[in-house]
Amino acid sequence: MKQKKLETLLYSAIGIAAMALILVAVNYLASTVRSRVDLTADKLYTLSDGTKKIIGKLDTKVKIRLYYSQRDNAMPVFLKTYAQRVEDLLVELRQQSKYIEIEKLDPQPDSDAEDSANLDGVEGQPTQTGEKIYLGVSINCLDQKVALPFLSPEREKLLEYDLARAIARVANPTKPVVGVMSALPVFGTPMNPMMMRMGQQGGQQPAWYLISELKNDFDVKQLEMNVTEIPADVKVLLVIHPRDITDATQYAIDQFIMRGGKLIAYLDPVSYIDQQRQGGNPMMGGGPPTSSSLDKLLAAWGIGYDKTKCVADMKYVTRMGRGQRVEQQPAVLSMTADAIDRNDISTSQVDSLMIGFGGAFTGSPVDGLKKTVLIKSTPQSQLVEGFLAQMSGDAIVKDFKPSNTEYALAIKLSGKFKTAFPNGKPDAAPAPGEEKKDAPKGDALKETKDENHVILVADADMLADQFCVQVQDFFGQRVVIPRNGNVNLAQNFVEQMAGDTALMNTRSRAIVQRQFTRVRDMQLKAEESYRAKIKGLEDSLQDTQRKLNDLQRNKEKGQRFVLSPEQQKELENFRKQEANVKVELKLLRRDLRQEVESMENRLKWMNIAGMPFLVTIGGIGLAVFKRKRTAAR
Repeated sequence: MKQKKLETLLYSAIGIAAMALILVAVNYLASTVRSRVDLTADKLYTLSDGTKKIIGKLDTKVKIRLYYSQRDNAMPVFLKTYAQRVEDLLVELRQQSKYIEIEKLDPQPDSDAEDSANLDGVEGQPTQTGEKIYLGVSINCLDQKVALPFLSPEREKLLEYDLARAIARVANPTKPVVGVMSALPVFGTPMNPMMMRMGQQGGQQPAWYLISELKNDFDVKQLEMNVTEIPADVKVLLVIHPRDITDATQYAIDQFIMRGGKLIAYLDPVSYIDQQRQGGNPMMGGGPPTSSSLDKLLAAWGIGYDKTKCVADMKYVTRMGRGQRVEQQPAVLSMTADAIDRNDISTSQVDSLMIGFGGAFTGSPVDGLKKTVLIKSTPQSQLVEGFLAQMSGDAIVKDFKPSNTEYALAIKLSGKFKTAFPNGKPDAAPAPGEEKKDAPKGDALKETKDENHVILVADADMLADQFCVQVQDFFGQRVVIPRNGNVNLAQNFVEQMAGDTALMNTRSRAIVQRQFTRVRDMQLKAEESYRAKIKGLEDSLQDTQRKLNDLQRNKEKGQRFVLSPEQQKELENFRKQEANVKVELKLLRRDLRQEVESMENRLKWMNIAGMPFLVTIGGIGLAVFKRKRTAAR
């Protein structure tokens, strides 16, 4: 008996040891094979087609060095977790191409790896203890080198794009030339010591984030607003808010298009940034005019554009702070994927935009040109005066009347373009004291040889940093995080026009925002049902207040402080009516808020409790079913 128990115990011990060895062996073998299952709807953790296309073009060895501080307690836990995700992505890149080589280095203090990191441009970030931690990448191909000095977790959604772009840059060092022409300080402003001494804002301003990003992939050339000829090496021309553009400069753009150059123009009926820069108060309608257009070119192409009108849309309304309260601003559009063309390659992956006081393109293009609407409003929109749009969103909401028209805020024209200057180069305006001289006509081009493309956007402010990015400080480093797809869209436009579309899908995936479109539609319907009642009460209140003012002004002669009994009675009635209207208006607005909040709470609880409830019901049902089967036996 004892021998049998001993054998049983021995066999059990051997079995446990064998299982342990098998588990160790399986774990070891599994650790050598990296594979991930991506269950996200947009496949955010699977390499995009754009990245695969870039890697598939490689025919020369690309070495990627990952510098990562691995010593104990060197990095916070969240950075260690992020470093593992970075390494996983690099391994996945290596699995896509035999030309990619990964090297992982631990830059310990005063080590060769630390010297290598400094030579490669990877920067160590100081911690509170004074030591430096490293989490950066250097990518090398032949004599080309690109460094990502520090990989911030805040830019995790852009990680694949940053790596794919760096690989593309070292593999293809030649950059297309992109010309940028703007009346706004898109290239930044130098420091003005005189203004700083006077107590005004005269500090140096950096270039817009868009310009910094374009410089990573293109040779960006700044062009003045008064140029009379576009340089021959410019392949794509980006025009941003061409305020006060001359006919001579429009002629230069026209001839640039005629010879096959690609134009991307951001026009603006009300430039908030320009008005703010010139010292006006944009939200009060102050400052000089800020509209911009390409009137001669648009007219030749058959495109209408009213530079005094903005698009207001109640579906894409943005809630903005104004003093101590939050108001609806229908002219600042927070646009979702529904507003963006899903068929064009430049817009298909962009799902969120912010457009502030943008205009609309109307009309049909002339024969030979085809118009594609890239961004549009909903039928719940209307055109409003630009000066009114800046002053108060409440004023627009109060008198809002949907036009049932989908306004085009961005379009693409394709086909053979004809010149907007059939008589040749326009005469230049004479300088003060000079006589007007006829411009030499030369050999002006009359029509494009092949099909060409022009992209027009009716808002320039959307490219400014305050509309599209958020700047944060991370371990003393300036980190820029996109708020929406504004910059992505502009880069897509440039890359599409420059003939390189590989990065477009990769970048567009970086900004994925799940918009509660159904909630927004329900809220819009609720607001519509109350808006007419609120407007009626507000009109009644204004009428009552006007009658009170008239009554005070129309006192009888000699009545400076005392009213007649009839006037006192009428005044008392008006004040009661005013008080009643204010109470009713207050209650109506409270009911609207409560209905919206109740709707949001219902949906929230459905999401939170819905699945546990279904699991509970399913478990109870399964238990009852099993019990019945057991009882039947």
